[in-house]
Amino acid sequence: MDQAIGRKRWAIAEGYIPGWSHGPAPELESHETCCILNAGDAPAQVRITVYFEDREPAGPYRVEVPPRRTLHLRFNELRDPEPIPKETPYASVIESDVPIVVQHTRLDSRQAENALMSTIAYPCE
Repeated sequence: MDQAIGRKRWAIAEGYIPGWSHGPAPELESHETCCILNAGDAPAQVRITVYFEDREPAGPYRVEVPPRRTLHLRFNELRDPEPIPKETPYASVIESDVPIVVQHTRLDSRQAENALMSTIAYPCE
């Protein structure tokens, strides 16, 4: 690829993992996802910091996205340094050493009629 696309810093101002789901896991488990595209030629070293209303931030969570690949990372599955609590509002900042594109997706399956929402994250630089 001639030119990298994306930014090195992104923000998702909204996050919430429901405490329960109305469908089989993992397919229909309620979740928040950070979809990361690395269209460049170098691996992306990604750090995610999670912010809360009433406590200090969690993180950084670290993942690598190989070159010319995508990663759909469920916030529900983050464990190190700590799990993200369910039923707790949060926000996140995603930072990378190379340009990436970040999208935020939520599946809310607390009722039989599932709700799916997706939006591009806010590019900070």
